[in-house]
Amino acid sequence: MKASRIAAAGAVAGAAVLAVSSPCFAHVSVQPEGEAAKGGYAVVDFKVPNERDNASTTKLEVTFPSDHPLSSVLPQPVDGWDIKVTKSRLAKPLEVHGKKIDEAVTKVTWTAEGEGIKPGFFQKFPVSVGTLPEDTDQLVFKALQTYSSKEVVRWIEVPQEGQDEPENPAPVLDLTAPAEDGHGHGAAADDKASDDAEKASAETSAAASDGDSGGTDTTARVLGVVGIVVGAAGVAYGVLAGRRRTA
Repeated sequence: MKASRIAAAGAVAGAAVLAVSSPCFAHVSVQPEGEAAKGGYAVVDFKVPNERDNASTTKLEVTFPSDHPLSSVLPQPVDGWDIKVTKSRLAKPLEVHGKKIDEAVTKVTWTAEGEGIKPGFFQKFPVSVGTLPEDTDQLVFKALQTYSSKEVVRWIEVPQEGQDEPENPAPVLDLTAPAEDGHGHGAAADDKASDDAEKASAETSAAASDGDSGGTDTTARVLGVVGIVVGAAGVAYGVLAGRRRTA
């Protein structure tokens, strides 16, 4: 009886934990593959979980920030999904690498060609974005999630610092400090070059050590053979001298 009560209490506690924690994982979110450094480029994943037990997610619409427009937005093909990229003219043109850009991507729409995201599953939608702005710490992407039941969930509420997370929070991409070369991959290249140099140095030292060890072993062998020969000669001389005295 006591064991059954403990098990029941554990089940209730577990259900309570899931009830409290599930909202943190159930909404549409955006995360970079690696880092999203200011002034650079990044691949970000829009993660879409299915929150319904009786319907599939058949459409995702992501609106890109108009206050910090991105000059480059390239979605990666996703099996079973049609992708539509919508561009709009900018009120204030961007200047990227010395070129003026007067339009930018304002929305990307993924529409399922089949069943979409079934209950109990999630899907990632990767997008290459850049150049990331340097005058903000985050980008807000508002999203609409459509189910096969025609229900539309609007993930558009902007989280506010110091306040509880809203019921339908918009995906927020946190930006990190600018990379040394401004493109997000210079530091990695420097680290690789440094690692290669250290590896080469270690291999050279190991080879030199092996050479020294080989030379020492050879010298020891030669001295050992000489010692044996000298010892044998001494023994032979002693035997001959003893015979002479006997004679």
